[in-house]
Amino acid sequence: MALTTMTYSVDGRIARITLNRPERGNGLTFVTPRELADCVEAANLDPGVHVIALAGNGKGFCGGYDLVASAEASMTGVNEQGAPQQPGSPLDPMVQFKNHDPSGTWDPMIDYQMMSRNVRGFMSLFHSDKPVVCKVHGFCVAGGTDLALCSDLLVIEDVAKIGYPPARVWGVPTTALWAHRIGIEKAKRLMFTGDCLSGTEAVAWGLATECAPRAELDARFENLLSRIARMPINQLVMMKLMLNQTAYAGGLAQSQILGTVFDGIARHTAEGYGFARRAAESGFKAAVKERDEPFGDLGPSTFKG
Repeated sequence: MALTTMTYSVDGRIARITLNRPERGNGLTFVTPRELADCVEAANLDPGVHVIALAGNGKGFCGGYDLVASAEASMTGVNEQGAPQQPGSPLDPMVQFKNHDPSGTWDPMIDYQMMSRNVRGFMSLFHSDKPVVCKVHGFCVAGGTDLALCSDLLVIEDVAKIGYPPARVWGVPTTALWAHRIGIEKAKRLMFTGDCLSGTEAVAWGLATECAPRAELDARFENLLSRIARMPINQLVMMKLMLNQTAYAGGLAQSQILGTVFDGIARHTAEGYGFARRAAESGFKAAVKERDEPFGDLGPSTFKG
């Protein structure tokens, strides 16, 4: 595989997928979900692989979609046939980022076509025959949480930051897994504020399996991987198929349709256009800072009012 946003390797019974755009905080491009699905398929077809390890290079796991790169016209989308396509396509949501005119025409189903392709790529982790264990260090925010939540198990740095700040403006989680992972009340607590959890809080809330300081994180991650890798593949496949039925029966597919459509709507509200306009004027990072400053970026356990 000729990969541009990640690396793939096999280490004994463990297939390793590592996000590899550290200079951009491992920001997601529209190529990332397609490469991810290819890597997962390679692992599933390899009779020697028992478990998949997902991690990220650099300072953090994933900072979400690389919208800065897109605004600079260095991001590619996909056309209706799935072929690479330059920004400016109707399937590129950054058309609205750069041409944030509320009077323009927006087709929500074209938007849905584009974003649902990304969801299918992320969900390759969930649908994988073999278990996926994700390691988060530093940060995992916005679209990056789709990768973490679509994985089966999460091992996280104790002080890492994980959450979905775009809930405040310009986004809805397209994979819609928050309620399935932590329950509806806790999911509402995060989605109604855009607050993030620390790694320690993520374990307490049931989102992560375990947390550890950075110096111990790799060892904890590898220990869990090695224990899973001892299991026969047939047992792992059966256990995952059985347990995933809980999410299917809970209406995950329907929630993802809503989440993906609503994500497009969120980018085309008055507030969404205002956010995009501010990003175009002052830069995306400045717009995000202005969005988040009133909240103080406090986690649930430290929130004071």
